[in-house]
Amino acid sequence: MQVAIIKYNAGNTFSVSNALNRLGIEASLTDDIEDLKKSDKIIFPGVGHAQAAMNYLKKSNLDKVIPDFKQPFLGICLGMQLLCKHSEEAETPCLGIIDLTVKRFANSSPNQKVPHMGWNQLEQLQSPLFEGVSEKSYSYFVHSYYVPASDFTTASTDYIHPFSAAIQKDNFHAVQFHPEKSSEVGEKILENFLKL
Repeated sequence: MQVAIIKYNAGNTFSVSNALNRLGIEASLTDDIEDLKKSDKIIFPGVGHAQAAMNYLKKSNLDKVIPDFKQPFLGICLGMQLLCKHSEEAETPCLGIIDLTVKRFANSSPNQKVPHMGWNQLEQLQSPLFEGVSEKSYSYFVHSYYVPASDFTTASTDYIHPFSAAIQKDNFHAVQFHPEKSSEVGEKILENFLKL
């Protein structure tokens, strides 16, 4: 199985690659369009700034080809947010695959700081990604921006207010948390993605 991790100058590719290694998968890290088209599965991880990431995607023409991929595709954290239409982070137009706007958390109390950082529960699980994962399982989050709950939501989390912990449209699956840092739960989710 050929698994590609999209290289676009957004962090965290190393830990995703390590997590896949633990599952016996040697993934390639690439921004080569032909390599990506030939891959069986594509992972789009990211930690960073929406505008800088989109600038890189445009420079390498990835913004044009990503929406046309037909193989199973997994966005992680910033990779999930960039699948949406627009982000409030620097008012950035994104890939527009999923018709949603990424919002910034409002600081509401000293107990709920932004960024949202740490372990939180996954609820209302409704995707093949979560097969064998229990309701209210914990996953690891680090983010200041979120995707609101919508018809595309396949898992939710409550921090300051409920938001999408995972979304899906057709072959595009995405999670706001970091499965590569979420212990056995995250490993199970990555395993499920590889089986899609």
